[in-house]
Amino acid sequence: MEKIFDTHAHYTDTAFDADRDELISSLPEKNVELIMQACTDLDDALKIQALSDKYDFMYASAGIHPENMANGIPSDAYDRLLQLAKHKKVLAVGEIGLDYHYEGYNRQDQIELFKMQLELAKELSLPVIVHSRDATEDCLNILHEYKPNGVMHCFSGSAETAKIIVDLGMYIGFTGVLTFKNAKKALRAIEVVPQDKLVLETDCPYMAPVPYRGKRCDSSMIIHTAGAAATVLGKSTDEILRQTFENGLRLFNINQKREDA
Repeated sequence: MEKIFDTHAHYTDTAFDADRDELISSLPEKNVELIMQACTDLDDALKIQALSDKYDFMYASAGIHPENMANGIPSDAYDRLLQLAKHKKVLAVGEIGLDYHYEGYNRQDQIELFKMQLELAKELSLPVIVHSRDATEDCLNILHEYKPNGVMHCFSGSAETAKIIVDLGMYIGFTGVLTFKNAKKALRAIEVVPQDKLVLETDCPYMAPVPYRGKRCDSSMIIHTAGAAATVLGKSTDEILRQTFENGLRLFNINQKREDA
């Protein structure tokens, strides 16, 4: 089987507290070769950096998730993120974006934070990992304004939206949702994504694919997501894993980082 690149995972989540090291150590035996850890806030950044220092096959991002700003935007957020992003294993700014799903969100604060982190990514020449939920219009308008390199993660939008994101030069990440019975929209979207712009992710511990739906997800389960993608695209599972692995390397400029090291 081809090697797996999980381009979006959350191994600092409390769901892994009981067996984190045991699980992570077992992943290479299950053909998981690379993992990008998505950051959720300033404290999480330090935790994922520690994990990426411990495990060679793990990389890190630095960013503030739109849901993690109950107390507003930290006054020193830009400076702290700037320092965090200088860590040798940090290859992206993320997880950043907009989330209008739950009541009580502050639209203007989210937009301000999103734009600030896009500026940071531009300053550092890093790709971004973008989260967008129930905020498509605002998110696309901002992406058109900044035109960042990066990925729209956990994509659940329409085929039309997918085409717009690809036209901006971004990658699109798909999760275990592709295996769900109600995945018609995601399956239509993946059909219009050029295969050199497609990456796979778990968003673990969430979004476990069938046959593990409802259970804790981990990176080895991407094989099922790849299988669902392969069926839609008329490819073999190995072909999808190979293509998405190469795309992930290019997205996060990992080959260059290895050469520099």
